[in-house]
Amino acid sequence: MVQKLPPLNALRSFEAAARLGSFKKAAEELNVSQSAISHQIKLLEDVLGLALFVRRPRRVELTEAGQTYREAVSEAFEKLIEGTRLLLRSEGDDVLTIQTYSTFAIRWLVPKLDSFYRKHPDIEVRLITSQWDVDFVRGDIDLAIVIGESDNKNLHYEYLFSPLLFPVCSPSLLSKDVQLKQPQDLAEHTILQVYPSEEDWALWLKKTGVEGVDPNSGLSFDSYDHALKTAVRGLGVALAMHPYVSEDLSSGSLIHLFPDQVIEAPGNWNLVYPASRSEVSKIAHFTTWVREEIENDSELSRYRKRAASIPA
Repeated sequence: MVQKLPPLNALRSFEAAARLGSFKKAAEELNVSQSAISHQIKLLEDVLGLALFVRRPRRVELTEAGQTYREAVSEAFEKLIEGTRLLLRSEGDDVLTIQTYSTFAIRWLVPKLDSFYRKHPDIEVRLITSQWDVDFVRGDIDLAIVIGESDNKNLHYEYLFSPLLFPVCSPSLLSKDVQLKQPQDLAEHTILQVYPSEEDWALWLKKTGVEGVDPNSGLSFDSYDHALKTAVRGLGVALAMHPYVSEDLSSGSLIHLFPDQVIEAPGNWNLVYPASRSEVSKIAHFTTWVREEIENDSELSRYRKRAASIPA
């Protein structure tokens, strides 16, 4: 029996609309009209004999059948894109593209890359910093270093470490008239917030039982690096997370406030890459190198040992 597939354009339109939750956004992504998307999806529904979307006045929703079909179609497109990428891009490519957060790149990864280059001078590392989730299917990314993990069976996650959170400030801040001897005194100081991780301050305040402090009342930044640099200048109190702050603490430019008020940061740090690329030599080399660097880092190795007692 010959198996007949639905039209590829119809499948492509459905995948985009299902992923984006909008015919309009799908049309923009595929550079066609919204009516063209609607027509292709109607064609697909006619071929299948099933309704894939519920059309509402200002939005569309997947039906139960549409949700089931979306998983199959999305996986098929991911495999097709990945297969094409592998075909056109040699596994021996000497450029390794890594996505991670800007603060991790600036404060830990970049200063250590020289040792990687000494071991692997034939591999060029290209860094992409972003707060957004990594997209291995549509982005040209080899691997990423991120907080947290997903249940995507097509991705391989390798645990790296589990950091702690605690407030820090410049020594100059302690010499000012306004007291900063106990956590409640934070209410009288400028809080330095990192808005992509705004839950961190709220979590610290909750777990330490500190009340009367608004973590969003001070200055807000897009990265821990900016918040910590502002704290060094004595302009407020920031949260610190290893390995971001080790050098500042060692030099004395920042002080670890309230040493007995330290909490576990939400989420573990992981190195992640497509499971289909586990045998690619440049990915394997970098993974081994990162693992060794963390084990040799006196701060991070302590946090790595906590892995067995901290839930993922």
